[in-house]
Amino acid sequence: MDKELELLAQKIAEKITKTVRKTAVSDFTKLGANVGVGASGTPTSYIDKLAEDAAISLIEKSKTPVNLLSEEAGFIDYGGSYTFVLDPVDGTRNAYRGIPFYAVSIAIGKAKLSDIEYGIVKNIPTGDVYTAAKHKGAFLNNKRISVADCPSKNMISSLQLGKNSDPVTQALSLKHNVRALGACSLEMCLVATSALDFYIVGKEYIRIIDLAASTLIVREAGGVVKTIEDEELEMDFSLEKRTSLVAACTEELVHRLLSQTQNI
Repeated sequence: MDKELELLAQKIAEKITKTVRKTAVSDFTKLGANVGVGASGTPTSYIDKLAEDAAISLIEKSKTPVNLLSEEAGFIDYGGSYTFVLDPVDGTRNAYRGIPFYAVSIAIGKAKLSDIEYGIVKNIPTGDVYTAAKHKGAFLNNKRISVADCPSKNMISSLQLGKNSDPVTQALSLKHNVRALGACSLEMCLVATSALDFYIVGKEYIRIIDLAASTLIVREAGGVVKTIEDEELEMDFSLEKRTSLVAACTEELVHRLLSQTQNI
């Protein structure tokens, strides 16, 4: 893969961060305004369109062609051999409600999750940058990160709760210290640093754009990413498919968590 694509992804993450921060200061009330329906079939907020337009403008100016799969625009074929899998703002509701936990997420691959070669997740409010390159490790602000060899005795998790919860996450919410933070890519990155021991979405709800970059980051940090059926997570580059998700520090922890809920 051309190194220029990694640099372009970094430039896009920085431009989106600056654009969103500027608008959050100057015109915060516009961020949550509904401005249409995206390619995924979900409502498009002003902040999502603003961030995606910033990304598209850089991609179209790039001398190295790269295709785009994004939440609002869908798939755009620019004649590249690689595709950017982009979530312009992961945690949109957090952003327009003023909760400082949302990110831009970009992965670079060809056709499916397992062939992704680079991922970057940038926490827009804090500026923290998580990156990973295939077979080269995972990093937070250019410092190598890794999951713990075993979970803490007093585990902390993040679970998908509320209207998108399921019996598995509801049961686990009664067994551990739980956070529900609202931005999949960042929650997975917290697993990669062992700030969280695990993160679970039990319902088939998450799309490739939400998890593409952070799956590589977790795996390169030594963690595991599976489905709620305890199968290795794999997805094509498509907005149509949704999946359950279990990200954890160890394989043994995944087995233990899912065994606790087998009879539900």
